[in-house]
Amino acid sequence: MSCFSARRRLAVALALLMPVLAVRAQAPAAPEDSESVATANTITVTAPPSARNLVAPDSGATQYSFSDADIARLPQGDATPMNQVLLQAPGIVQDGFGQVHVRGDHGNLQYRVNGVMIPESLGGFGQMFDTRMADKLTVLTGALPAQYGYRTAGVVDIRTRGPESEPGGEFSVQGGSRNYGETGGVANGSVGRFSYNLTGSLMTSQQGIDNPANTLNAAHDLTRQGKGFGFLAYDLDPQQRLSLMFGQSQNQFQIPDNPGLVPQCCSSTLTPTPAPLGLNATQGEFNLFQVASYQSQGRGGADTQVSFYHRLSQLSYMPDPALGDLFYTGVSNAVVRRNEAQGVQSDFGYQLNDRHKLHATLMVQQERYLTDSTSQVYCLGVSLTCAGNQLDAFGVASTPPTTLVDNTNGISHFWGMSLQDEWKYAQNLTFNYGLRYDQNSFLVNEHQVSPRLGLVYDWSPVTRFHAGYASYFTPPPAEIIDTRTVSLFNATTNASPVSANSPVRSERSDYLDMGLSRRWSDQLTLGVDAYYRKVQHLLDEGQFGNALIFSGFNYQEGRIYGIEFSGTWRRERWTGALNAAVGRAQGRGIESGQFNFPVAELAYINSHWVYLDHDQRYTLSGSVGYRTDWANLTADALFGSGLRSGFANTQTMPAYVTVNTAATHLFKTGFWGDLEGRLSVLNVFDHSYELRDGTGIGVGAPQYGLRRTLIVGVTRFF
Repeated sequence: MSCFSARRRLAVALALLMPVLAVRAQAPAAPEDSESVATANTITVTAPPSARNLVAPDSGATQYSFSDADIARLPQGDATPMNQVLLQAPGIVQDGFGQVHVRGDHGNLQYRVNGVMIPESLGGFGQMFDTRMADKLTVLTGALPAQYGYRTAGVVDIRTRGPESEPGGEFSVQGGSRNYGETGGVANGSVGRFSYNLTGSLMTSQQGIDNPANTLNAAHDLTRQGKGFGFLAYDLDPQQRLSLMFGQSQNQFQIPDNPGLVPQCCSSTLTPTPAPLGLNATQGEFNLFQVASYQSQGRGGADTQVSFYHRLSQLSYMPDPALGDLFYTGVSNAVVRRNEAQGVQSDFGYQLNDRHKLHATLMVQQERYLTDSTSQVYCLGVSLTCAGNQLDAFGVASTPPTTLVDNTNGISHFWGMSLQDEWKYAQNLTFNYGLRYDQNSFLVNEHQVSPRLGLVYDWSPVTRFHAGYASYFTPPPAEIIDTRTVSLFNATTNASPVSANSPVRSERSDYLDMGLSRRWSDQLTLGVDAYYRKVQHLLDEGQFGNALIFSGFNYQEGRIYGIEFSGTWRRERWTGALNAAVGRAQGRGIESGQFNFPVAELAYINSHWVYLDHDQRYTLSGSVGYRTDWANLTADALFGSGLRSGFANTQTMPAYVTVNTAATHLFKTGFWGDLEGRLSVLNVFDHSYELRDGTGIGVGAPQYGLRRTLIVGVTRFF
C-alpha cells in the first residue's frame, strides 16, 4: 500500500492549495516579443523566446527548453551526446557510464518524440538518441499532470523538424583526440502532403567508457557507435495526419582495463597469470523501435492521437576469454539480457467550454524479457551444484572451473489510464487536476490510483507561480531485474553473502513541487523551484558483480528534496544561462535483491538513513556565447560537489569543475556552399577528476572523467 490512500492524498493536496482559490486578478497581457510555444499536451501559451526556464504551461510542472539554436551554441553543437545536453538543465546530476540523474532518481526518465512516448531501452553506456534529430528539446520535472505515467522522474520531450520546417539538412565530419571520429547527417523536407526528417551518425573513439585509472588514456577502450532515426508523415487533410517513427542504435564497447585490480581468487590456477592490463572483456548494445500514429486536431472540438509501438533491446556482456574475470573476481560471467515490448498509447483532448479542457489517456504494454547467464566458478564445498572443494589451501584447482547456467524468461504487462481537467478558473489562474490508474503485472501484481493537482498563477504579466502535488506509481523496468537463482552459487567462489532475494516492487511516492519564474526584462529571466518527495519501495540500481550491467533493488522508504535556481540572459551579441541546485536523496532498509549486499552493509542500511549512491549536494551548470563579426565563441561549465562513496555511502567523492569551449565560423564558398568550421576543446584545463572510486552501494569500478580533448569539424549545409 502507498503511504497515503488515494482519498487522503487528494484531500491533502486540496488542503495545501485551497487558499489560492480565493485569489482572482486581471489577465496578464502577453509581452510584445512573445511567441507561441506548444507543449506535449497540446496546450498553447505565450512565452518570451529567450526564457528557457518557464513553468510548463498550465500544468503545475517545471520545464526547461533548448531550441536548435541553444544546442548549436554548445561546444560540440548538435554532435553533443544527449546526456551532455541534459546536464545543462537544472537539477540533473552527472554520473559515470554516461548516466544522468534527475532530482535524486537513478533513472526513471521518459523520452517522448513528437508527443509519443518511446519505450525505454536497456540501460548501457551508449545513448539511444542522436541530438541531431531535435529541433527543440524540453525537460519536464516536478508534479506532472495525470497524463504522464510509467516513468516520472522527468520527461524529455523531443520535437523534430516537420512540414513547417524549411527543407534542407546538413552533413558533418569531425575528428579529434583519442582517434575520435564522427560523421553525421540530417535531411528534412516535404513533397506535397508528405514530409520527412531523417538523421544518422557513426562514431568511433579510443575512449568509449570512463577510464578506471588516473591516466590520460584508458587501456582497451575502443568503441563504435551508430544511430539512426526517421520520422515520416502524411497529411490526410489539414486536421488529420498519419506518421511513422523508427530508430535504431548499435553500440560496441571494449571494457577498459583497471591496473589496480587485485586477485580475489585462484591465484595459482591460471597459466600464464592474467595481467590486469591484458583483459579483453566487451559489451554490446542494440536497440530499435517503431511507432505508427494517427493524429487528429480540432475535429469536432477534439484532439486525438493513437500510437502503436514496438521496441527491441538487447545488452550482452562477454568476459575475458582467458578467464581473467575469474582470476580477479571469482566468477567469469557471460550475460545476455533481451527485452521486447509492444503496446498502444492513446491521447484524447476535448474543449468542453471556454473554461474546461478535458484530457484522457490510455496505455497498454506487454514485455517479453529473458536473461541468459553462463558462469565459470570454482567450488568451495558440497552443494546442489558442487560435489566438493576444487581449490586447495593455496588456491590451486584440481579440475577445470565449473560451468553454471542460470537462464530465465517471462512476460510482464502494464496498463495505465488517466482523466484530467484543465480548469481556467480566471484569466490568470489555471488548475489542472485529475486521476491516474496504473496496474503492473510482473514479479508482483500491483496497482494504484494516483491523484494529481497543479496550478499556474500569473502574478503579473512577467511573473508566474506554479505549485503541484502528484502521487506516482513507478513499476520496475523488467530489464534491470536480476532473477538469479541465489542457491545455485552456494559453496562457490561466486556465493552471495546473503541468501534473501525478495522480488523488486513498484515504487510509490508523494511529490510536492512549487516555484516562481520572473521575466525581469526582455533579456533576463530568473526562476526558483523547490520539491519534496516521500517514497515507499524506493527503486534504485547498482552494478553488482563483474558484468557492467545494472540490477535493481528497493529501499523500504526514501526521502528526496531540494531547491533549484535557473537564469537565462540574452543581450545583443551575448547569450548566457546559469543553473544551481541543492539536493538530498536518502533511503533506509533494503527490501529486495538483498543477496547483492555484504552482511554488515545490509544491517547498517536496515537501521540507518543512508545517502543514495547518486546523491550530490551541490550542482551548477552554465553556458555563455558571444557572436563576433567573424566567429561565434561558446563555452559551458559543470560543477559537482561529488557523488557518494565508501561503506553504505557514508563518504563523498571530491568536487570537480570542467569547462568546454568552442569557436565556429561560417565560410561561404561558391562551389561547396555554406561550410561551418568548428574547433572544440573539452575539459580545457585538463582537470583530472574522479566520479567514482569503486566503492559505495552498487558501484563496481572507479570512473574518471574525460581528459582534455580537441575536436575539429566541418559541417556542410544544404
